[in-house]
Amino acid sequence: MPSSFTSLVIVAVVWTLVHLGISGTSLRTHIVRAIGTAAFRVLFSLASFAIIFWLIASYGRAGPVQVLWATPHWLIVVCMLLMLPALLLFIGSVSAPNPTMVAGGRALKAENPARGILRITRHPMLWSFAIWAAVHAIMFGTLGALVFFGAFLVVALAGMPSLDAKIAKRAPQHWPAFARVTSNIPFVAIAQGRNRFAIAEIGWWRIGAALILWYALIGAHQWLFHIAVWDIFFGR
Repeated sequence: MPSSFTSLVIVAVVWTLVHLGISGTSLRTHIVRAIGTAAFRVLFSLASFAIIFWLIASYGRAGPVQVLWATPHWLIVVCMLLMLPALLLFIGSVSAPNPTMVAGGRALKAENPARGILRITRHPMLWSFAIWAAVHAIMFGTLGALVFFGAFLVVALAGMPSLDAKIAKRAPQHWPAFARVTSNIPFVAIAQGRNRFAIAEIGWWRIGAALILWYALIGAHQWLFHIAVWDIFFGR
């Protein structure tokens, strides 16, 4: 294996270990006690951004490495369309109070904390990252992409139960009521009758923003990565 691919594997492992081995574990508790919550959040954020840049640089140097599968055109189209709900989940997660986000304790104490996008899943941001990572790994079908996007996918999926446990421990008096009316997996709480779908709470403006952002990002791929996404989408 080329050294550049080895570097990609190493940084992917570092990304996974930092997030799953620190955040939501007893190690995080010890660090917070030593330096404080605010300092920990700053340092953890800086470390995350640094590792992301390292991941991107390593991925760029490693390249495809090896083609694992040829994704059929119809599946590429499906993957591209799946980015629409991913973007809606992301926009919904950052534009409304969210008990599972940083400093979301006040939202958890609200009379009805599971509104809008949270009726679908209590982890909209993590699901947006998971969908993004999965569809890109599928579309590229290379070993390099599988390692790069797989690192984000593993952290996003494993982070959900870890975050649940952390919040349940931090707010035992409020978490059970929130957990009863929400679900980790999208739409499960709705399907089980523990919640309902309310598109008005999500907001048409968020749906419109997701569509605009989806269109803009497709255009940005041509400029940033020299990938003619529309040509791929229409099979040209």
